[in-house]
Amino acid sequence: MLDQKPRPGSFEQLHEESLPAGPPAPSLDQLVQQIRETADKLLRDHASRGDVKLLNTALKELRYGFKVFSAFRHMRKVTVFGSARLPATDPAYTQAVEFSRQMAEAGYMVITGAASGIMEAGHVGAGRDHSIGVNILLPFEQEANPIIRGDHKLMHLRYFFTRKLLFVKECDAVALFPGGFGTQDEGFEALTLVQTGKSHLFPIVMVDQPGGDYWLLWQKYIREVLLARHLISPPDMHLFKVTDSVEVAVREVLTFYRVYHSMRYVGGDLVLRLQKLLSEALLERIRTEFADIVTQGTFEQSEALPEEANDVHVAELPRLRFHFDRKSLGRLRMLVNLINEEG
Repeated sequence: MLDQKPRPGSFEQLHEESLPAGPPAPSLDQLVQQIRETADKLLRDHASRGDVKLLNTALKELRYGFKVFSAFRHMRKVTVFGSARLPATDPAYTQAVEFSRQMAEAGYMVITGAASGIMEAGHVGAGRDHSIGVNILLPFEQEANPIIRGDHKLMHLRYFFTRKLLFVKECDAVALFPGGFGTQDEGFEALTLVQTGKSHLFPIVMVDQPGGDYWLLWQKYIREVLLARHLISPPDMHLFKVTDSVEVAVREVLTFYRVYHSMRYVGGDLVLRLQKLLSEALLERIRTEFADIVTQGTFEQSEALPEEANDVHVAELPRLRFHFDRKSLGRLRMLVNLINEEG
């Protein structure tokens, strides 16, 4: 079963870096005041009504989204992407139902776009209590599926960019099933955010129907075009997993948090929070095999750092800290895999 400690706000914490020198981080009141000052500057800048309307709508959508999700920050979540066009008779729909059912049984909530097809399947599998919907308002009506319709955990957003931010910010894993342009966009965005370190590290799994080739063909393109032309690095291939097995997909998510818990930058260090201390043998292996991602010093185990005082929900967890080069995210995922396998 899932570790039930309250989930840290890892997306925000990742970039709340405690620098060794300089002014202290602004308080909540100060940040809100900065938002007010920024809004006032729009008048000074003679911003157009359209630009101000866009910012106003985006801010309202994000504030409301944060409010809805705040009640469930203590629970792990998986975002499920896939086509709205696939009927309940499609094998991919069945896969999405079973995947989401097993994730809900493991204690996860399932976030989807709340419409039909794979999005509906995710909510069918998870059930209403474990479902969260982030619907998009389109020129043609996109009605919420009957599982989440009318639920207080259903949000209706105007902008894709605010919707996609919530999908990634609030999740601990992403599962992609066959879909069209939107699914491809969401999958590549998740990969880009993880690959560039602009998001916390999380598992990304692509699930085909049994014997299917949708994601196999996608993976073939990634390998034979992007990788072969050196547009990505070999370790980047570890940032995702392709499978046609629901059991493998579920295991990919749950195993990721078996020992690894979360991450945060503190000053010049990347701090990995772990469920347990690593053995000396494993620590020495990590120091040898992953020295290439350390800019100075080596890997050290420690308790919570003073700069993490506000992270009370993970205060008791041991840490693995090191000066990460901030670019080898594929290698970082390989490190997490080793910790989970050997730890």
